[in-house]
Amino acid sequence: MLVFAGLAGYTSCENDIEKINTILDNQSTPEISGKQYEIIYSDSGKVKVKVLAPEIRKFIETDKSYTEFPRGLTAYFYDDSLEIESVIQANYVIYFEDEKLWEAKNDVEDRNLKEGDQLNTEHLFWNENKRLIYSNTYSRIVNKDGTFYGQDGFEAAQDLKWWRLKGSKGTVNVKDE
Repeated sequence: MLVFAGLAGYTSCENDIEKINTILDNQSTPEISGKQYEIIYSDSGKVKVKVLAPEIRKFIETDKSYTEFPRGLTAYFYDDSLEIESVIQANYVIYFEDEKLWEAKNDVEDRNLKEGDQLNTEHLFWNENKRLIYSNTYSRIVNKDGTFYGQDGFEAAQDLKWWRLKGSKGTVNVKDE
């Protein structure tokens, strides 16, 4: 009887270890993670974009490699004179490396500092290769000409030099002559 109790205990421990390993295998753990990150993208020695993030997690061993910014980020875009041209902020961001596609969620704001234009939305995509930002969710653009709303989102240059709203409405400021 004592031998049987010992074998039963051994068997149950074996099952517990198998369960733990199964659970751990199913969870995604980042290969790289860190806090207070600064990432600089440059071209021909000139800074083009600087990204500041309180936390970063990089997942490489998945079907689709990606980097997650679970506490958001702030991205500064520089012009050829190395002056900050525009800023994008969001509370959660994920970057799909193969597609060079950024997805930002939760209180997303893009500001063109030189022109004074500002975009606000809850969900935004940034196609790094095309230098294009877009969304399919309710968005607002404020500039010197007024406040404009895209019920179904928008498409714009990353620096907001041009933009197009989907399902638009708004208030336009008209100058008296």
